[in-house]
Amino acid sequence: MMLEIRNLVVAKDGKRILKGIDLSLKNGSIHAVMGPNGAGKSTLAKVLAGDSSYEILQGEILFQGEDILELEPEERAHKGLFMGFQYPIEIPGITNVQFLLAALNAKKKATGQEPLTEEEFQRFLEVKMAAAQIKKEFTERNINEGFSGGEKKRNEILQMSILDPVLAILDETDSGLDIDAMKIVAKGVNDFMQPSKSLLLITHYQRLLDYIKPDFVHVLIDGKIAHSGNASLALELEAKGYDWLVDTQECL
Repeated sequence: MMLEIRNLVVAKDGKRILKGIDLSLKNGSIHAVMGPNGAGKSTLAKVLAGDSSYEILQGEILFQGEDILELEPEERAHKGLFMGFQYPIEIPGITNVQFLLAALNAKKKATGQEPLTEEEFQRFLEVKMAAAQIKKEFTERNINEGFSGGEKKRNEILQMSILDPVLAILDETDSGLDIDAMKIVAKGVNDFMQPSKSLLLITHYQRLLDYIKPDFVHVLIDGKIAHSGNASLALELEAKGYDWLVDTQECL
């Protein structure tokens, strides 16, 4: 099993946000988490990545059989977990190429592999950038500084491709994308998927799922998974909205 979340209860500033999440991802599977604003979708992603601003009140998170709740974000990343943020941050003073080389070699060091030289990395990077349709000059720009929304998301897909995680968590990766950028991002995600990898895709809208086909769709309502199904559930949500599930949840 790639990821097991067991009865996860999470709070922030004294308020419970996740109220008992149970979720399992097998190797090679794509799971989409949908739900209205404030349901706890981004909280779930950030907790999985190791955001220390949240308080874990109860539960377990097992990543490839190991409890990772006590691990720092970089330790989780070195073990093969990747987080793509809804709003990628800008980092002045650090170029993309500097960041990517440092991140990749830190992961290699943590896993006992030989680091790449700058020349080796440059050749490796050029192949990955061509696949992601990212212009060469992006490498010398500071991380996400002055990037459009689409450029930031494509840059994250490049990071994912370079770091080659086994589990990718993408939070609202379709946010701010026009249709052309969405197709490019979706291609990068689909190219990433292999039988040995898994994807947790958090989204508001069904439109992204036209391009990235999930095996399972889960609907998060008020901090709980209210309903799960196959890809057709996303189409049902597109047609009916979330109110029918909100009403069901309130009756429980």
